[in-house]
Amino acid sequence: MSDSHPVDQPQNDAFRARLEEWLNQQNQLLLEEVIATWQTALGRFRPNEALLAQFVEAAAVPSAHAPSGRQDTELASALDLLEGATSQSDLLKRLLDALSLLVERSALFILKQGVASLYAHRGFEADAPLRAGAVVPPAELESVIQGSTPSIRRKGPGYAALITPISGFEASEVAIFPLRHKKRAVALVLVDSGLRQSLDHPEQARALVLVASAMLASLGSGREEDSGSHAMAEAHPSAPTQVVPEPIEQAPPVELDAKTRAAAERLARVLVGDVELYFPAKVSQVRVQGNLYGQLRDELERSRATFVERFGEDVEARYRIFTTTVIQQLCDGDVSKLGAAPWT
Repeated sequence: MSDSHPVDQPQNDAFRARLEEWLNQQNQLLLEEVIATWQTALGRFRPNEALLAQFVEAAAVPSAHAPSGRQDTELASALDLLEGATSQSDLLKRLLDALSLLVERSALFILKQGVASLYAHRGFEADAPLRAGAVVPPAELESVIQGSTPSIRRKGPGYAALITPISGFEASEVAIFPLRHKKRAVALVLVDSGLRQSLDHPEQARALVLVASAMLASLGSGREEDSGSHAMAEAHPSAPTQVVPEPIEQAPPVELDAKTRAAAERLARVLVGDVELYFPAKVSQVRVQGNLYGQLRDELERSRATFVERFGEDVEARYRIFTTTVIQQLCDGDVSKLGAAPWT
């Protein structure tokens, strides 16, 4: 008597298909819960008012690098410069001018969509080339941006990443401070000792950055109140937005160095690979019938938002790294199978 029951095979296949479908749904729900929890936790990495007050108090400690009378005079002059700012963009220029009274070299980098772009500098070589390019912050700088580290006071990967677009000469002592607006880091301020062995007045420099952070909010509020005034718009055509100050001059097109491009391509492959991993049936169907965006719109938009947050909309618009990866990995290189995606 045979033990096989071929007549039961269709029923077994149906059970297996339903079980696989249920497992895929549960995996997706678990993944969405993990991502939501992670994003919620990120929102708590912000300095509170008590911590900022401690920064201000610590900045008042006299430095041993110069007599207190001279420090007071230089700091007073620097504060006078900041006090005269009439707009956020004017404040950024004045902050660099004020820092030049206290330190040998300084530079300011605007943070936008996870990338730091050189805004302006003071004290570096007159013929120092401003190589266009976005700086992807290493982990050391990310800790400052997220607020888990108040500042950087040593040479390391963070300093190396910021100094590269400005100069090939690294100073002996450095400091990197976040410029915050409404508790969010919108810029990084780099100061170093230049040709000197030690950094002059690092605490006074930090105090200036803290004062500038407070002034950004007040200048932004004033701009909000006058947003309906055409006269104000004409008087300050290049005034930055509240969240991220814009450069005074038109920023050059974003250029990617080989290292940054490789990192962007790697992230795109990971994000697209996750879509294929969790939705294999839909991807297989798309490879035959097309309309990937129609089948997986939410997943693609979520993955693209993650990529843009890390490398910027300008990078994706110019180089189409994420879009190209989607077409190659999920559409077998056939763009017609992507469907009506708004970013194609």
